[in-house]
Amino acid sequence: MKIIRHIILILVLGLTGFTTDNRIVFTEYNLSNGLHVILQQDHSVPVVAINVMYHVGSKNENPDRNGFAHFFEHLMFEGSKNIARGDYLRFIQFAGGKCNAFTTFDRTTYFETLPSNHLEMGLWMESERMLHLKIDSIGVETQRKIIKEERKTYYENQPYGSFLEKIFSSAFTAHPYRWVPIGEVQYIDMATISEFMQFYTYWYTPRNAVLTICGDIQIEETMLLVKKYFDEIPPGPKPPSYIKIFEPPKNDETIDTVYDNINVPAVFFAYHVPPAGGADYYAVSMIQKLLSDGKSSRLYKNIMDKQQIALEVSSYQYALEDTGLLIVYGLPNMESSISQVKNALDQEIEKIINNDITETEHLKLLNKAESDYYSGNSTLENLAIKLSTYYTLYKNTNLINTEIHNYRKVSRQQIRQAAAKYLQKKNRVVLYYLSKNKKSANYE
Repeated sequence: MKIIRHIILILVLGLTGFTTDNRIVFTEYNLSNGLHVILQQDHSVPVVAINVMYHVGSKNENPDRNGFAHFFEHLMFEGSKNIARGDYLRFIQFAGGKCNAFTTFDRTTYFETLPSNHLEMGLWMESERMLHLKIDSIGVETQRKIIKEERKTYYENQPYGSFLEKIFSSAFTAHPYRWVPIGEVQYIDMATISEFMQFYTYWYTPRNAVLTICGDIQIEETMLLVKKYFDEIPPGPKPPSYIKIFEPPKNDETIDTVYDNINVPAVFFAYHVPPAGGADYYAVSMIQKLLSDGKSSRLYKNIMDKQQIALEVSSYQYALEDTGLLIVYGLPNMESSISQVKNALDQEIEKIINNDITETEHLKLLNKAESDYYSGNSTLENLAIKLSTYYTLYKNTNLINTEIHNYRKVSRQQIRQAAAKYLQKKNRVVLYYLSKNKKSANYE
């Protein structure tokens, strides 16, 4: 049973783009308008993955107009000057491809996977929405309705659906991470067409984007296609300066309760941890793997197998650009209480703080980190997303080849030190989910 994990986690194996030591070979350069281009050649199958990543997410929004980046994730499929409404998906599907998009706190990503003989069509379509996006009352009203339904489906009417919203609003009081990407419906309703157009003009431009193409391509031919469809797009205005707001350190544990339409209670811990790629980030990542990565992890083995008091236990690291969160949670089974699960979670965290992990556990974590790292590069789609992300967030695309060394360098002592530094009760939010209707021993 993976009740919460499914909420959190809301082609082909490439060979020729890799060297014998698993190093990924790529070409990168800038167009005159500032668009950064990354090309990775892999002829193992006749498929290409196209990825356009814009360095804009919910943290770049105004508090009284949040939800804009996610709104544009939808609006960018409404068509353009030369692509009729509804034709974007139809063209991709007719070519035998697939496409999608996602929005995070820090970035917005659009991607297509297509037969390689349709590469030019995919580039034309991405250039169309970068230059000629259709922003009109029909598209805006259509997407307003869709986002309202999405919010009702995944946040308001789904058990525990509001937990991310509650956790982030409790964990952050100053930083714009205090609202989640879907935003508040009332601000989307209040926004005018001119406000949407201004947001598009500032953020969805070549100078704020990365174009990555992986797969069955010829580098020189692809460079000519990229130039043909993107080079004449104006760079656009410089995006508004993002002034990083530092979240004040927490000095006390924050505890809150949500009464929801649920049958099984839950408890969530959310700890402030370093940003993606920052100091101690990799040690915290190892802590997350130690806690809940697989059935031999500590939470699963000790709380579910040995004590048999939980229906589900897990953890998740939010790797964000400015500062992160480590979320740990548990759901009691019918014979146990929420306080038993909370105490058991606390005990497991205290063990990491007070004792070095064993050498066997450390070796297992290193192997798991390496396996996850390389398996994450095994599809063209994922590889394109990772290459775009490394440049967008760090301006260092070659992290695709070198970041694994940061995991390998994490020692047992560093794991313990990171746990002692970040997994303190004063540095966390505790969120209880309880039933609106049912009172039983599970809630004691």
